[in-house]
Amino acid sequence: MRVGILGAGQLGQMLALAGYPLGQRFVFLDTSGSPSADIGTTQIDLDNQHLAEFLAQVDVVSFEFEHLPVDRVRDIEKHKPVYPSSRALEVCQNRGLEKALFTRLQIPTPEYQLVDSLETLQQAVSQLITKHAKPVVVKTVTEGYDGKGQAVLRTADAAEVAAVWQRIGGRELIVEAFIEFVREVSIIAVRGQNGEVRFYPMAENHHVDGILRYSLAPLPDLDAAIQQQAESYIQALLKELDYVGVLTLELFQQADGRLLANEMAPRVHNSGHWTQNGAVTSQFENHLRAVAGLPLGSTAARFPTCMINIIGRCGDTRQLLQEDSVHLHLYGKEERAGRKLGHLNLVADDLPSLLDKVQRAVALLPDAPEPHFSFAVYSKADRRELLMECTNTHSLQSGSALG
Repeated sequence: MRVGILGAGQLGQMLALAGYPLGQRFVFLDTSGSPSADIGTTQIDLDNQHLAEFLAQVDVVSFEFEHLPVDRVRDIEKHKPVYPSSRALEVCQNRGLEKALFTRLQIPTPEYQLVDSLETLQQAVSQLITKHAKPVVVKTVTEGYDGKGQAVLRTADAAEVAAVWQRIGGRELIVEAFIEFVREVSIIAVRGQNGEVRFYPMAENHHVDGILRYSLAPLPDLDAAIQQQAESYIQALLKELDYVGVLTLELFQQADGRLLANEMAPRVHNSGHWTQNGAVTSQFENHLRAVAGLPLGSTAARFPTCMINIIGRCGDTRQLLQEDSVHLHLYGKEERAGRKLGHLNLVADDLPSLLDKVQRAVALLPDAPEPHFSFAVYSKADRRELLMECTNTHSLQSGSALG
């Protein structure tokens, strides 16, 4: 099967790497002019004039990111099957439609208001802060990701509200009440063309400045009822959207265990990268199985696994790879502040061993923030000690090899 991917970034490349053993071949349609995928064939289309050429080379189409013109995807659907569908794409790329769908399907979500002017923004901020006595989060309805297009307001001060409107306003925004939660989690599910659904174990995610830095799964202290709760939410979304492929639902878990939906992504997701080395079948392979109409693979976890994003600088990859059970996935990108260059998947036979590996790896990654999980926290002193230990071990090993 020839699979067309809209977009040509690292997610598309990892899809292709998972699909080649299945006999699939890939064509990427890049509209940015700077594709990073370095596998298969890339069709660069800066002026939207080469869609017919792209479609002539593929049997089925999917996408690696949701910021696509919905009308263009609808046009593609007239000629080739597209999974997930344009309807799923339209809902997932618009927070207003997304929240409305959550509400209709009785999936709990933080209280929110949609606004489209400075005046309505001021009103919504004042009302929600007064009602909940907590800050609010202001987000663009479309196109925000990795912390972009977002702001936190702790008061309804007119000048601060106006500054937020000046920075990210001028279009529809969503204002959400800030909630207290014990951790951010996500659930990833895959649905086949025949309606078969499989769920991955939930992961705990640690974000810094809106960018995911760590994901760990399966969770050691997660009650089975909470996993089932998350599965029921994402199952309702899959059914309602007649979805085919991988869907991700990000959630907040409160102290009493209840889950509140944050947002969903109609694609393979950063918080599911752990499945490459920690699950029987990765999210990438299962997405392609679904798209091709093949039976879905097992989503069971094989090991406790932690994914660490590599941001900005790679560090000494040789030193990282000397650690046991470290799997390095680089995207072929040049170093740049804030840029996702790759990720590590660390696996272990048990959780204590995994957490030890996480500490050792983080000590070797430049500017990596301290990992915080709801069941473990590491100190700067721990990291300094581990860095010295890892450096000394590396020096001894290098000297031995040279001698």
